[in-house]
Amino acid sequence: MREISFSEATLEAMKEEMERDEKVFIMGEDIARQGGIFGQFRGLPQLFGTERVRDTPITETAIVGAGVGAAMAGMRPVVDMHFADFLGVAMDEVFNQMAKIRYMFGGQTTMPLVLRAPDGIARSAAAQHSQSIEAWFLHVPGLKVVIPSNPADAKGLLKSAIRDDNPVIYFEHKGLFPMKGKVPDGEHFVPIGKADVAKEGTDLTIVSYSLMMNRVKEAGKILEDKGIKAELIDLRTISPIDKETIFESLAKTKKLMVVHEAVKIGGVGAEIAAMAAEEMLDYLDAPIKRLGAPFVPVPFSPALEKLVKIQTDDIVQAAEELCR
Repeated sequence: MREISFSEATLEAMKEEMERDEKVFIMGEDIARQGGIFGQFRGLPQLFGTERVRDTPITETAIVGAGVGAAMAGMRPVVDMHFADFLGVAMDEVFNQMAKIRYMFGGQTTMPLVLRAPDGIARSAAAQHSQSIEAWFLHVPGLKVVIPSNPADAKGLLKSAIRDDNPVIYFEHKGLFPMKGKVPDGEHFVPIGKADVAKEGTDLTIVSYSLMMNRVKEAGKILEDKGIKAELIDLRTISPIDKETIFESLAKTKKLMVVHEAVKIGGVGAEIAAMAAEEMLDYLDAPIKRLGAPFVPVPFSPALEKLVKIQTDDIVQAAEELCR
């Protein structure tokens, strides 16, 4: 397999899906003029024209609202939010419209809409452009939420999201766009709702996703050198959560840790911990550990920003404590 970047993998997915289906189109701020701030749309206007790669005004409410209308009319829009933080401007369109319409219409219409939302901490972008807000959407029935950690999954999940007849929020960490990895040639799909066991182990289960999954893999290698065999699970989809894969692992390892960049309070880790406590308590040999950001806005200062990030050493230390 060739090695390409996360950004190139998503661009390849868009090209393939737009070539396959003329109903697929993209819209957002500066994606035709600039090619996207991470280069994830570069070259698409030249291939497909500005009718299918559309620049929009700076109005997230209208962008998402237009996407909802287009999806109801039979198109398959991909809407770029520029930064995930801006989803807050369009929350009515997200949780009252796109999430509910298929259900409220009794299935008479579909809602094949993908919202691409670059998220996470990157380069002192400060409190309004650095948030990991994925947990907001776990509480909204009708939405699927995917969040890849590597280029191959980035391509496979985006293609699956575009072909899904339900609304999908596609979080893509800003720090992952330059990351390179092996991606299969041609058609490549990752099923929505299925986690990946990235590394098998017997001593504890570590669950993560997005950028933090790469920190977890680094920690897994260090732990192995210390004699601790951690099973590493990449969620890939956080709504619905693949609890079967997590529970299978827990039945074997009997210890659970969840790691994410988002604020610890009310995060994805809290939901997974609750699931395990409700259904797997008899298997657990130790309290569940959660690693997440402290309950503060992300600082602009590089020195302070570093303090809210989960580092590889933090994961190693927490895993060692759990295994004592």
